[in-house]
Amino acid sequence: MKKIGFALLLCLLPFSLFAGSKSYKCDTRYPVILSHGMGASYEIAWGIAKYWHRIPETLREEGARVYITNVNAMDTTKVKAASWHRQVLDILAITGAQKVNIIGHSHGSIYSRYGISNLPGLKGRIASHTSIAGPHRGSAMAEIVSGMIDGNILEGAINAFMKFIMANNNADTVANLEDLTREYMKNVFNPDTPDDSGIYYQSYAYVIKSILGSGLFVASWPILYYYEGDNDGLVSVTSAKWGKFRGIIKGAWWAGVNHLGAVDMMWGITPGFNAPDHFVNIVKDLKNKGF
Repeated sequence: MKKIGFALLLCLLPFSLFAGSKSYKCDTRYPVILSHGMGASYEIAWGIAKYWHRIPETLREEGARVYITNVNAMDTTKVKAASWHRQVLDILAITGAQKVNIIGHSHGSIYSRYGISNLPGLKGRIASHTSIAGPHRGSAMAEIVSGMIDGNILEGAINAFMKFIMANNNADTVANLEDLTREYMKNVFNPDTPDDSGIYYQSYAYVIKSILGSGLFVASWPILYYYEGDNDGLVSVTSAKWGKFRGIIKGAWWAGVNHLGAVDMMWGITPGFNAPDHFVNIVKDLKNKGF
């Protein structure tokens, strides 16, 4: 599945190659790489759904050169980072680009940080790192869920589900969650993963405003609120802040934006929020900054 996913990635021709005289919002100096979070892959359920939904197509229509990495749905940060790292090096080689812009969602913002800081070959090759709802200080939900499933039938069931739906043959759900606990992120990951001073780091947070906007996170949202305050169902605002914090995306006042809606995984149904337009604004801003 990994080889197939990456083959699809390499077949994505930059829309800007066919651009005429039109002025595009997202024709950045360097290509954009989208890196997905945990619990999913680039393609979900045999390709029936795609992680980023309309976002890549919309960015390409605005002139962006977009590439998409694909790693295990559930695995340790280090294993995911190694797979991601190889793909980014391939993208740099194939495109001939001097640098790339990384946009990571959820765990994608974490394993990409690890790959940049701790694996060879990317020094001076990353222009910017944008974090979308990244758990940079961990999540209480990772602690709660890992404690619930560790060593029992639920862990095996989840791993089997990941193999069946996501083609993740070696899923390690508990290890993935343990890597995102608050203690591990604070005391191990962040001290061992320093930012590169030559990279522009920025982040966005998202919040659920009521049960009407919670979606699949109807249970986790209030639990996480108790431990960490405002959150999107999986990641709190406090944890999502990294580098230059660009603000909280709230959507409609009565609903908000949940963790999946932030990247268009709710099939565009997020009142008061349009994920593709949000990403266009993010990439447009990177263009204006010279990236």
